[in-house]
Amino acid sequence: MMRLGGLQRFSLCDYPGKIAAVVFTQGCNFRCPFCHNSSLLSSRNPGGEISEKDFFSFLQKRAGMLEGVVISGGEPTLQPDLAVFCRAVREMGFLVKLDTNGSRPEVLKRLLADNLLDFIAMDIKATSERYHVLAGVPVDIAAVIKSITVISRADIPALFRTTWVAGLHRPEERYLIPAMLPETMHHVFQPFKPEHALQPGLCGMEQTSARPA
Repeated sequence: MMRLGGLQRFSLCDYPGKIAAVVFTQGCNFRCPFCHNSSLLSSRNPGGEISEKDFFSFLQKRAGMLEGVVISGGEPTLQPDLAVFCRAVREMGFLVKLDTNGSRPEVLKRLLADNLLDFIAMDIKATSERYHVLAGVPVDIAAVIKSITVISRADIPALFRTTWVAGLHRPEERYLIPAMLPETMHHVFQPFKPEHALQPGLCGMEQTSARPA
């Protein structure tokens, strides 16, 4: 059973070129200081969760209006029933986009091998030597690199993205982070939104541009 911590019923920006709903899984293995979804970090949401039954009931009512479903988080690959969930969404006629931090490449590999994904987006937090700073925990960099390789070899659209936090990233990382990826892969910098940031000291910062200076 999937643990679902939230639902955005309509989005024009989370799935490129598609009208989609966004479902947020509960639980994450990173503690990024700039995270603005802190209610999704623990395995249980004190504010309440959404049942799979209610989610699929919602999807049934949106057939013909929505094109896809974005599975975000939290970190979706921590969910044991993710593959079953993806398959159920696709069987209802919706495209599936997965957002991931890339910490579990074997899960990504299986999902792709089973043709359960139509789009995948992976966050690149920082350069390898500073990954732990932006992820907030020690990170298996080899797993992150393997996920990059798995995604870059997949036969579906993919996007790599970095939330640029001027107070945490170093200027040279604006060049070094994209250099971690194959040249054929698309990478974007996302703006940092300080509201509700996990690290209190970041909450008073100004919102940063999607293009680092």
